[in-house]
Amino acid sequence: MIDFAGLSRSLEPLLAFPKLKSTNFPSEKGDIEVSAIETASSDSKSNTNLESSDNTPEDFNAEYLRLQLSIYRVALFITAFAVLLSAIFLDSRSAVSLLVGAFSGIFYLRLLARGIGKLGKTSMSVTKVQLLVPVLLFFLVSRLPQLELWPSLVGFLLYKPSLIVQFLLEHSAKAGNLQK
Repeated sequence: MIDFAGLSRSLEPLLAFPKLKSTNFPSEKGDIEVSAIETASSDSKSNTNLESSDNTPEDFNAEYLRLQLSIYRVALFITAFAVLLSAIFLDSRSAVSLLVGAFSGIFYLRLLARGIGKLGKTSMSVTKVQLLVPVLLFFLVSRLPQLELWPSLVGFLLYKPSLIVQFLLEHSAKAGNLQK
């Protein structure tokens, strides 16, 4: 088939794996059969190479809690540094706005981490409650004349550098362990 752009197109649908036809026991429609699904699932199982682990769920919870606390410490350090710089180079109004935004960003991160911690235990998906935090920050800043919008939005995003710093710290620690 040739479409309006002059390109040749096949009428056959694109599939993740080709349809297999059995010569022994064809299905009613003749297109797909259970053995094709079994073949695909056995291929995917052989590619995963899952190793047995001696770690218990309590170990994972403790490690996740340690990671959270580490991220919060880095976020508070970056917040203090940014507020100090904005208080020195900008006015106090910008510094307070940055501080309010940073605390709302850390609160957002806490809500997100709590939702991820519950994932698989008591819930099947992450809730969207944390998405209210930037909306409430915007409304708070628009209602209070003492706060500025841009510094508070920048403050809200200060949790992101803490995630990057945490990743770099863990990456360098793992690289150091591999060299030993």
